[in-house]
Amino acid sequence: MKKREPISHIMTKTVVTANEKEDLKTVVEKLRKNTIRHIPIVKGKEVIGIISRTDINRLTFGALFEGQEGADEAILEMLSISQVMTSKPKTVTSDITVRDLAEIFAKEEFHALPVVDNGELKGIVTTTDVIKYFLEQYD
Repeated sequence: MKKREPISHIMTKTVVTANEKEDLKTVVEKLRKNTIRHIPIVKGKEVIGIISRTDINRLTFGALFEGQEGADEAILEMLSISQVMTSKPKTVTSDITVRDLAEIFAKEEFHALPVVDNGELKGIVTTTDVIKYFLEQYD
């Protein structure tokens, strides 16, 4: 097993992002279209927040009640990205090891972390990336 593997080898480098001036409906469309669960919110190249699919699901009724699509639309129109996002999210650098990242995920309740080097978004890494990495060690 590679003990000091940096997360730069497992992170997603092409990151779908949104900016705080976009509306929540756009964020939902990006999550669905790209089949992703987390989207960093950026101002230029700086990460200022993150929104997860779970954050959106907490706001909407669509998954719970049939015929509530209109209510979902109204909620998404009423709220802004800055009201929903987790501000100043925890980030990691691309040179942190996969093991150290796994410890962060195990101790804290994160499922994705933006990867930031020198104040600039370089990628995103998820619990799924870590699990896939560990599974590859058994091949």
